[in-house]
Formats: sequence, structure tokens, C-alpha cells
Amino acid sequence: MLQPDRIVPTTCPYCGVGCTLELHLKNDTAYGGFIYKVTSPFDSPVNHGNLCVKGRFGYDFIYSPKRVTTPLIRKTPQKPGARTQAFDRDEWREATWDEALDLVADRLVDIYRRDGSDAMAVYCCAKATNEDNYLLQKMYRALFRTNNVDHCTRLCHAASVVALLKSLGTTAMSNTAAEVIHNDVFIVTGSNTTENHPIIALHMKEAIQKHGAKLIVIDPRRIELCDLATLYLPLQPGTNVVVFSAMAHVIVKEGLVNRAFVEARTTGYDEFVASLEKFTPEYAESISGVDRNLIIEAARLYATAKNGAIYWGMGISQLSTGTASALGLIHLALLTGHIGRLGTGLNPLRGQNNVQGASDMGAMPFHYPGYMPVDVEENALKWEAAWHIEPGGLSRKRGLTTTEILANAKPGGVRALYIMGENPMMTEPNLNVTRHHMAQLEFIVAQDIFINESCAFADVFLPATPFAEKDGTFTNTDRRVQRVRQAIAPRGQSRPDYEIICDLALRIEKRLGRPNTARWNYEEPEEIFREMANVVTMFKGVTYDRIQKLGLQYPVPDEAHPGTPFLFAESFPAGRGRFFSLEHVPAAEPTDDEYPFILTTGRLLEHWHGGTMTRHSQLDALFPQAFVDVHEIDAAQLALKTGDMVRVSSRRGSIVLRVNVSTKTSPGVVFIPMHFVEAAANLLTIDTLDPQARIPEFKACAVNIQVAREGEFAPVEEMTVRGRK
Repeated sequence: MLQPDRIVPTTCPYCGVGCTLELHLKNDTAYGGFIYKVTSPFDSPVNHGNLCVKGRFGYDFIYSPKRVTTPLIRKTPQKPGARTQAFDRDEWREATWDEALDLVADRLVDIYRRDGSDAMAVYCCAKATNEDNYLLQKMYRALFRTNNVDHCTRLCHAASVVALLKSLGTTAMSNTAAEVIHNDVFIVTGSNTTENHPIIALHMKEAIQKHGAKLIVIDPRRIELCDLATLYLPLQPGTNVVVFSAMAHVIVKEGLVNRAFVEARTTGYDEFVASLEKFTPEYAESISGVDRNLIIEAARLYATAKNGAIYWGMGISQLSTGTASALGLIHLALLTGHIGRLGTGLNPLRGQNNVQGASDMGAMPFHYPGYMPVDVEENALKWEAAWHIEPGGLSRKRGLTTTEILANAKPGGVRALYIMGENPMMTEPNLNVTRHHMAQLEFIVAQDIFINESCAFADVFLPATPFAEKDGTFTNTDRRVQRVRQAIAPRGQSRPDYEIICDLALRIEKRLGRPNTARWNYEEPEEIFREMANVVTMFKGVTYDRIQKLGLQYPVPDEAHPGTPFLFAESFPAGRGRFFSLEHVPAAEPTDDEYPFILTTGRLLEHWHGGTMTRHSQLDALFPQAFVDVHEIDAAQLALKTGDMVRVSSRRGSIVLRVNVSTKTSPGVVFIPMHFVEAAANLLTIDTLDPQARIPEFKACAVNIQVAREGEFAPVEEMTVRGRK
């Protein structure tokens, strides 16, 4: 058996579970050697030695020959409006770091001086470390004086964040995922947990099979967990609010409310109860398609539990009614008092490895680090002092969100965009419009490990390092801050993100004539984290020494504090939990005779997000092409069988892919995964936004399905950046 020369503990770079990894290296010298195997220690509190296929085998993308490890500059600068997506190496030339960073600094400063703060925007990255994200938002706020800072949380759980802030004054999971074994009843909704958060799904299965917990699944698709569920409520996409409100209606009408909890810890109850009158189970059935008796049973089961909990995913948040959907779940917990105790809670399962951390670090247009609103004077003054900026120097104006940044890419709007590790050309809705917006930008910088669909638009490419070639921290969906450790040296000339940002910030600062305004000379990532934690009190007790082996769950207010596995034992950050009156608002685009099917999108076990990492891994061979799940009843009517090629079209675009005949979806609902550039689901999705969270409606739009004509095949012409067949 091959023995490693060195084993490096670190944290998984994929989903928000945050599993502990052990990277096994052979032929090791100082940061040399080769990672040949990944395991996990059994004493990890997150995953107890378990890993999914991505965590165990998906590390090899770091060795892909397609990695770009030298700075690149486009030979002929592209003009706004004429910018193209084609990536031809003949159009680019290799450059030194000094040349590339000088060019970026010159162009960004020129545009800032000419057009001001509103012309500048940046996408931070949920795949990067806390330290990387803190520095990038700091650079744009401190130097360019703009809050046009966002990342993929806008396309992920923004609605959950807004709802939690509105009602409770918080933003994250209230409990620890592994606490599910202490539930006697739990709800899973809008989450295909076994594929998207497989290790959390193992905890859920243990809760049911070993501890007797009862599961309620509420989802348009018959996910694997339905096989273990006591109740399955198959609702139509976009009808969450009526189903959750009908459950609340039953809880109130049948006297199942925890009156002591409601009176002591909530506000707005009487107005809320009055608003529930219309949400009868019968009404909910007529809208959602869920049998009224199932709604009644689910409400009774959850309300009468000793320890009830709710776990949800992007099937709740990625709707134009996402905030209202999340509020509907919050109401259920407040009505029953299933919050503030071990084995209860409100638990949005975060999608990317550090989407929680990037949000915590202020990578959002409305908040500084620690969710301190940018338009509150006291907060701005704190960060001006921390960053040595003159009083009044930071902008008090809320910035543009991810979707708004590109929509404002025009003269008089956003002119320069810095993209660290994100791929809007795969993750934004209505990609043909996104492509048009990208083309309008005057200057684009891409900082990444591969040339993805968005990097192909860039003027300058800055090669960064993946997780195994850098140090720092990630924060998982449990609010657990964990170490990321460098195991091998950066390949080629690639550099850790924080080093690139610091080097660039020094150049920008000098050109702006603001020397030493904010500190940019850090010797190691821990210094960056301490700077942030000196202002954000919930991280004050988190130090690298304390998380060498096990992470800490914030809030950790001082270095004697053990961390906080569950929140709200005595109070909510907002004081009292607040009820809100809700209304049913239909999905933005109903079906009709021309577009008779509802499309919903999501992820697969073998792949992750926009595919930038997994599709450069051996994982791609496990699931190499896109498909559309069609219910067997619909397939019979269309005379389709598994493997047939079809064209799926919406009012925005069209893709060609294979059919998978299935009973996973409901009749009238089809499912397409989001990972495949050859048949990009987001060419079809609608760009209608939640009015509060500004998150797009990825989970519901109208499509039609036609048998592909002979000669038609994926990939669709517009989306061939990687040239895959």
C-alpha cells in the first residue's frame, strides 16, 4: 500500500458542508510533491470521515493541462459594444505580473477618475477564502469608494438572507446540520440534499433510520429522501408561499400554536393570523396541486414535534417570491417555538464552500463585514477608522447587486468590472441578455484558475491558485470557520488571490495619491483575518491557533468562548421575531399552449455550480453531458424515450440535449442541471427578480419541448467557449 510522505489537513472546496480533507502527498519536498489521494479523519465534527464523490475524487482539476498559470493580456483591446466572448490564444499574449498589474491599475484608475465610483464594480467569490473576499471588498470600498460589491449569494440564498434579517436580525443557519439526529420531525424543502449536500443527507438518513425521526419533504421533484419520508408534498414550482401559509393556517386553527413562545418572543402575531384567513388547505391545493390532507398532516406533525427543524435549499430562495417563501418557513418555526434549542431551528443549506464566509466578509452591496449596513453612519465611521480613511470618505450609498451590475453596464453606468472566481456567463439568468451586457463593458479583469465563459470576455487574465495551493479560512453552512492549508506550491506563475489583491491595491493606492490609506502589506492571511475580527465582534475569539484542528462556530466574542452550535437560546438579534403578512404571487411566467412545461434547474452529485472545477476533473467522465428530466406521462404524450435528442426552448433561448424519462419530476415539470455549457440551462431561465432580495427566478419558467431535427446536436452555438463536443 502506497504510504504518503506528508498528509495535509484542509477543508473541501466544494459545497457548503465544509468537510475536513486530508491531502496525501508523495515525493514531497517543501510544498512540492503530488496529491495522489484524499481521505478524511473520523474525528471531524462535520463529516466524521465521510466524503462525497467530489470531496474524495474531485481534487484533480488542480493538475488539469487547461489551467492558466501565466498572466495574459489581450493583444487588441476590445471596444464596448463590440466585445466578443471567443477565447483564441492567438488573441492573447503572456505577460509578467508587473506588466499585467500595472495595466489593470492604470485602466481602473483612469476609468475611476473619469467616471467616478459608480463606474466601478467587483464580483467577489464564494470559492475563495474569507481573507481573499475581505481584501477585495476592502479594495473597492477603500480605494474606489463604491459599494458595487457582490458575489454569487445574490444567485443563491439572497432571499433567505433578506428574510432572516427582516424577521430575526440574523443571516445564517440557526443550528448545526449534524443536530438533525436530535430532531423527531424535520422538514426538507427546496433541497435535493443527497446530491447537493450529501454528507448532511447522511446525517438525515441516520436520524430517520437509527433515531426514529420523521421526515416531511416538500418539493416539486421526488428526490431520494422521499423514499424515507413520512410525508411527501409534491407542490408546483413557485407555490411555496401558499403551502407554508396553509400549514400555518392549520397550526393556528387547530390550536397548535406555542402561545408562550409567541407571546414572549415575537411581534406582529395578530395581524399575521388575520392575513392567514384566505390560506385554507383547500385554497392551497387549488394553487399548488398538493392534496389538502397532506398539508394538514404535515402541519400537525411538525407542530406537535418535541424538536422540529426546517432545512431548505435554493428551491426556496431562487424565486421572485424567494423572500416571502423563506418568511413562510420562519413563520412556522415562530408559531411552534421550534427555534433556539438543540435539534430545532431554521437552516438554509448554503451552496458553495464559502458563500457563508464571503457574505460574512462584506462581499455584498448593502453591508460591510459582519452585516453592518453601509448606509448607517456609525458603521461607516468604524471602517473608516479601521482602514485609516478620512471621515466621510467611504460611500454611504447602497451598491448594485450582481444582476444590477451587468444590467447597468452602459455609458453613464458601470464601465469596469473585476471578476474574481465567478462565472456570470453560466450562472446569470437569461444568458443571451447577460452576453449583451458583458459586451458593453469598457474594461474587464478576470482572476481565476481557468478561462471560463466569462473570463473569455476579459482584457486581462490574472492566474490565481486553487484551495490546495493557498492558506486561509472557509466558513461552512454551520457558521464554522475552518482552516484551509497550502499543500503544494502554486503552479507556474499563479499566485494566491490575497497576494494578487494586495499587490494590485498598492499600485492603485499610489496612482490615486492615497499612500498608506489602508494597510496592504500583510505577511500572512492570519493578519488579514485579525484585522477584520477587530471590528466584527462575532469573530473576535476566532484565531488560527484555536482552529488548527477543529473549527469554531461563530459568534465567538472572545478567546475564551467555545463557539455557538445553535443560536437564539434567549433572544433574537432583532429582539423579537417578527411575523409578516404574505400574499400569493404566481410565478412570473405561467405556462400556456406554446410553452406548456415548467422548467426548474439545479445541481447534480457529480458536478458543482458552473462546472469550472468539476468539468476539468475526472468527475466529468462520470456525468459528461446534460439531460432534461421529463415525467413518463409527458414523455408518452410527446412520444419520447430516454436518450432521445430534444430541443428545449423558452422565450429567451433554446438548447439541445438528451431526454431522461423519469418519475422524479411531477407531470408538467421538467428539470435541467445547470453545469453544462453545451446546453446551458440559463439560456432559458427568466431574469425576473425578487423585489426585495434581487435574486432571479431560476426555479420556474415556461418552456416547450420538441424532437430535435436530424443534424441538431449540443453544444448550442452561442456557448462553445470551451469547445466541448
